[in-house]
Amino acid sequence: MMTRSHTCFKPTLVAFVLLLAACSKSNDDAPAAGVPPQAPAQVQQAPAPAQGAAGSVATPATGSGVELPSFVNLVKQQGPGVVNISAVRLARNQGDATGLPEGHPLREFFRRFGGQPDAGEAPAGGLGSGFIISQDGYVLTNAHVISETDEVTVKLTSKREYKAKVIGADPYTDVALLKIDATGLPVVTIGDPSRLEPGEWVAAIGAPFGFDNSVTVGVVSAKGRMLPNGSYVPFIQTDVAVNPGNSGGPLFSTRGEVVGINSQIYSQTGGYMGISFAIPIDIAIGISDQLRATGRVSRGRIGVQLQELTYDIATSLGLKEAKGALVAAVQNGGPADRAGIRPGDVITSLNGQPVQTTADLARLIGGTKPGSTVNAEVWSRGATKTATVKVDELRG
Repeated sequence: MMTRSHTCFKPTLVAFVLLLAACSKSNDDAPAAGVPPQAPAQVQQAPAPAQGAAGSVATPATGSGVELPSFVNLVKQQGPGVVNISAVRLARNQGDATGLPEGHPLREFFRRFGGQPDAGEAPAGGLGSGFIISQDGYVLTNAHVISETDEVTVKLTSKREYKAKVIGADPYTDVALLKIDATGLPVVTIGDPSRLEPGEWVAAIGAPFGFDNSVTVGVVSAKGRMLPNGSYVPFIQTDVAVNPGNSGGPLFSTRGEVVGINSQIYSQTGGYMGISFAIPIDIAIGISDQLRATGRVSRGRIGVQLQELTYDIATSLGLKEAKGALVAAVQNGGPADRAGIRPGDVITSLNGQPVQTTADLARLIGGTKPGSTVNAEVWSRGATKTATVKVDELRG
């Protein structure tokens, strides 16, 4: 069960759908409680912290038979760039303040002239996290943190608070860009998630349950993770404790660089169970650049429905490995149809970039500018062919 790391924990990540898209949307944090896994009593040696341009940010802490990284310098250097986000929406209550039944002749009279509305308005909202990516006030967070809200407030570690403008939000990747009216702000350092390796130490900074600048640490469990219900995003899986209020906060490498945005957890109880997922920062920055430029995200599509390529299917098609995106259906008259791609074909690369899973193809096509042309390598009826596809724009 996929669950947002936000106050009401609505499991609303939508599956990877027809025409190579996915949509994730939620709003409030859900209650989550968990204790991060404890380090084993005896460890001969943990991975040494990697060196970055600014030197070792997470330095080793030595002890009796134990060598683990210390994140003290990382928190000191990068912590000021992490912010708390509170989002408020107006939720309408059913009924009216007159107490009169529906259709009563005096109800409309009091509504119009007595100052009693048909429905009262009560504030509701939730908490999340974010991080500053420019000194002039641009802030990244999750789309579900600020979804369907009327007012967003950003609070810095200095306790200064600013009303934020929502520049744009992309529910497909769960990324949102905010802007506050300030200059000279502390910013985080953006890293390269491709440098991450499973087993590498990482740290999250956020505001779980509203506790400012809380730090939790763990390791990278896997990269490019496809979630059970499908996803447009190749998530970074970690065992870092992520709880309500951590949504939208940064995931740091030991180099002191942001490598992801903490987005959701996998749980059977609604609480943290040792599995959390982060959006790779390179995907998030690409989305934020589009939001900053136009306020929306333009995403490509080629008009196919995909199916997982199992080993049995791969061998039956004459492939030696189960690598590629199996085309289950093709939209009549769509881009793939016009390019000669048929059901049963397997797309193995796009513009020279390997396609090993359906998520790879979704990411590559979705990130392609609509109107541009791509060359797809396709395994079709026992032979490899090249299909030239003109990418359409995904709408809705």
